Amino acid sequence: LANQGSVKDFVNFNAKQDAELLHKAMKGIGTYEDTILMLLTSRSNNQRQEIKVEYKKAHGKDLVSALKSELGGLFETLVVALMMPPISYDASQLHKALKGVGTDDDVLIEILASRTCAQIKDIIKVYKKECGGKLEKDITGDTSGNFQKLLIMLLQVNEERRRDKRDTELIAAGKGKVGTDEDKFINILGNRSHEHLRLVFDTYKKVSGNDIEDSIEGATTGNLENLMLAVVKCAKSVPAYFAESLYRSMRRAGTDDQTLMRIMVSRGETDMLDIRAYFKKMYGASLYTTIQVQWASLSSIHSGTIG
Repeated sequence: LANQGSVKDFVNFNAKQDAELLHKAMKGIGTYEDTILMLLTSRSNNQRQEIKVEYKKAHGKDLVSALKSELGGLFETLVVALMMPPISYDASQLHKALKGVGTDDDVLIEILASRTCAQIKDIIKVYKKECGGKLEKDITGDTSGNFQKLLIMLLQVNEERRRDKRDTELIAAGKGKVGTDEDKFINILGNRSHEHLRLVFDTYKKVSGNDIEDSIEGATTGNLENLMLAVVKCAKSVPAYFAESLYRSMRRAGTDDQTLMRIMVSRGETDMLDIRAYFKKMYGASLYTTIQVQWASLSSIHSGTIG
């Protein structure tokens, strides 16, 4: 698959030179935040990891620790996120969602519904190594009921999610009513490939006359409803799901900075170009301009390619 991210490798990259530019930006009175932001957002994640290595060689200390000591607030959170490898970032976000005060269900839903089987396998490994616990155990300890059941199913990716032609028969037998057999719908959503689910949703519409999303909204509530809807939307189109999530994060009373930042950072090298196209199509506005209005600092991420 071609990279549909807006962040690409920087041409004429020189990790040693970049490490020195960052060092100079942090030295002396005041910190040149614009320099730091422009440099980091115009390098790919792999290149940022190389800069970290060169910085440690030259200055004997960790670049992220140095940046943290100079920065603060949302800007610090953003820079630290940009400096993490993508899988480590996902694992850290899940850990924070589970280990903070209460559980941030929205983060669990967003990451587990949207990542590929291969990514989830890697997240589980990195979570154990870097967060010191088992992801499944932590989710089980912090969630309950069918919400927990579907989350755990999404973690079970030892094999590619399978297809089962009986799914369409099951839906026809239930006359397409989610509420009549929630367990069966959860089993289908948690154990099937996106390609197969799209066929199931088509059959569902023919049998019931409704979109699956409308039926889920009518039959379930709360975090289970949100998780089921996220799985359905990601099966149909992951970039469209993120375009909607970005729009919602900016529609709330006061921007949901954490969600906005998490999506921009995590999708920057995968499908941001597709997300921006869906955003324009769905909301008739440029994603770049919309973010610029909401938060000037974040809008410079991928500024050349979002607009």
